Amino acid sequence: MPNQAITTTAAPAPVGPYNQAVLAGGWLYCSGQIPLDPATGVMVGDGDVAAETHQVLKNLKAVLTEAGASAEQVVRTTVFLADLADFGTVNAIYAETFGEGVSPARACVQVAALPKGARVEIDCVAWMG
Repeated sequence: MPNQAITTTAAPAPVGPYNQAVLAGGWLYCSGQIPLDPATGVMVGDGDVAAETHQVLKNLKAVLTEAGASAEQVVRTTVFLADLADFGTVNAIYAETFGEGVSPARACVQVAALPKGARVEIDCVAWMG
């Protein structure tokens, strides 16, 4: 089965040569989401990492939904933080989405910068089979 691009207007449009997600051989690879409002393209939260995290997860769930997946099917995530001091806040909100049942494997890293000055970005891989 050939790779299939997944796109939805319920999540921000890509700002470069990539897709919101790609379905390949039963696996869904979701690109990282930052806290952009998909309707306006404007950053959400004004630097408030909690508000940003809620928007990031909303965007990620919109991509999963478009592909026919749910958070329960996510097996791996990567959380990128501009400041690792935000880990506790982000982790508590993350647990609202991924805390039930078998939580995904995860890496969390601090990075020098994120697109558009975001404080958090999250990507994921889901099993669709």
